[in-house]
Formats: sequence, C-alpha cells, structure tokens
Amino acid sequence: MRIIVDAMGGDNAPQEIVKGAVRARRELGVDVTLVGRKEEVEACLQAENCTDIPVVDAREVITMEDDPSTATRRKKDSSMAVALTMLKNGEGDAMVSAGSTGALLTGATLTVKRIRGIRRAALAPVLPAGEHGVMLIDCGANVECTAEYLLQFAYMGSFYAKKLMGCALPRVGLLNVGTEDTKGAELQRQTFALLQKAHDEGRICFVGNVEGTGVFAGEADVVVTDGFTGNVLLKGTEGVIKYIMSQLKGVFYKSAVNKLAAAVLKSDLAAMKKSMDVNEVGGTALVGISKPVIKAHGSSNAASFFAAMRQAVAFVDSGIIEEIGANIDYMKLKTE
Repeated sequence: MRIIVDAMGGDNAPQEIVKGAVRARRELGVDVTLVGRKEEVEACLQAENCTDIPVVDAREVITMEDDPSTATRRKKDSSMAVALTMLKNGEGDAMVSAGSTGALLTGATLTVKRIRGIRRAALAPVLPAGEHGVMLIDCGANVECTAEYLLQFAYMGSFYAKKLMGCALPRVGLLNVGTEDTKGAELQRQTFALLQKAHDEGRICFVGNVEGTGVFAGEADVVVTDGFTGNVLLKGTEGVIKYIMSQLKGVFYKSAVNKLAAAVLKSDLAAMKKSMDVNEVGGTALVGISKPVIKAHGSSNAASFFAAMRQAVAFVDSGIIEEIGANIDYMKLKTE
C-alpha cells in the first residue's frame, strides 16, 4: 500500500508531517511518497535518518489565505494539487493532507471526483462517546443541504461505522431540536421521512431524532446533520473539552492535598485525556470521494499525523468506497 502525503500542508509542515510519515512507514509497513519542496522535505528526512522515501517536487504551497474554491486550480504546482493528481492517476492508494480543509475538499471533488451518484462528499469525524465513539456527518463540508444529501450521509456514515468503528449494526440518528417525529425545520422533517423509509426497508438502523445531549449519551453511533449545524456542534465540543481539561488541571494543582489526589488518579486522568485527545484520531475521512482522502488536523504534530496515516490505511482496507458504490441506487431519490 502506498500513501501519498502533502508534506507542506498544516501549521507544522514540513517537519512534523515528515516525522509522522516516517513513523507510519516504519510501524505500519506502508510505502510513502512525500510531495512538497524537495530541498525542505529531504532536509527533514535526513534529520530522521530516513533518506529512501521518494519526494515529488512541488514548489507552491496552499495557505489559509488562499480561496478554497480555486486554490488547487490556481496553484497547480502546489503540494496538495500535485498529491491529488497523483492519487487520481493511481500513483497511490490514499492521500493525506493537513492543509486547508476547504481547498482539500474542493480539490478532491474536482480532481479525484466523487463516487458516481453521490451528490456531495462529507466530513465525518468520530467524536469521543461510548465504546466506539460517535460519527458526526457532516461537520462543515456542506453548509446548505437537501434531504437527499442527508440521506446519503446516513448511508455512508453507517457503512463507515460498521467497517471502521466496530459497530455490527450502526444506529443512525438525525440531529434535531427534539426527539419527536415532527420536530425541526422542513429539511429535518423531510430527512426524517426518508431515513424512516430506509429503516423500514432494512437498509439502515434509524433510531429517530437525537438532541445535542443525546449525541454524547450514546443514543446513536452515527449522527446525521447539515454541515453548518455539525460544525457548530464539533467546534463547541472541542471548546468544552479544552475547558474541562483546563479546569481539572486547575483543581488538582490548587493545593497539596489536591496534588496528592491527582497523583493517585494519574493513570485514570491520563486515560480520560487520551480518550478526548484529537491527536489520537488524527483527522477525518472525506467520505464520498472516489478514492481515500484523509484530512489531518491543521495543527497536526508528528503523533497526530501518524494517527491520520493509520486512519488512511484502515480506510483503504475497509472497502467502504466499494460498498457505497454497490448501494448507490438506494441512496438516490427517484426523479421519475
């Protein structure tokens, strides 16, 4: 398996990206191709005592200031654009980037293309909740959605949860302002009807509407929503996690007695912190693209980028893309 890496994407590129990729090669046994400014990337490889990973030269870098909708077309010699083209041409099995989310999504859609019949690709992070976590789909790729988009997100999320999250029968919930069937705006009510129909046909396990509190109470394995609402939930969750961890730290350092308590609970606190650490997940898949593309966190360090590489390997092995393609007829609304 070969993973193509955008070595110049992200806040800590190329040093941390190269470190994570080198670790993936050594520990996961995958072949890696790095794409970026050759002299900078090779200098990082030398620092890691690893000089046999191929580097494809790409002189431009897509920054957060670039317009996401045109970045990969305007900067065709950027590391992200070149890496996506390589994936399209079959020069690798998956591509990983910590660069601009919008540029990566647009570039993947235009260059690699969506799975035939899929209306929109979606960002689908796994949030810390319960035994397996909970997938949130979408979380920002599609601010405006139709009921058909959300129906497709539900199917794709269900396949992902079954293949990669270990859920034998993934429970799909629709994020809403109440659990009653009639709750929500027109989009939610239309989507509810479509998901209920898919459930009645035995194609997905739809458990109904899920409120924000239910997301982390384990009421569903996959939570479906539009990208605007999903992004607000995601960013709010990340903020709350940071706040709780900082408050806990303050409590345990408040006095000598509290410090002693912290020492007693050290292993449990470390496990709690790890379960909520974004570095443990590494990023999110662009679900609906015809080949595996993983968006690593923009602030990825070596450990986080390694986790994204590990996610790419699992995504390739899962066969999710093939399963989506095989079920596409059930995921589209009939227009006749």
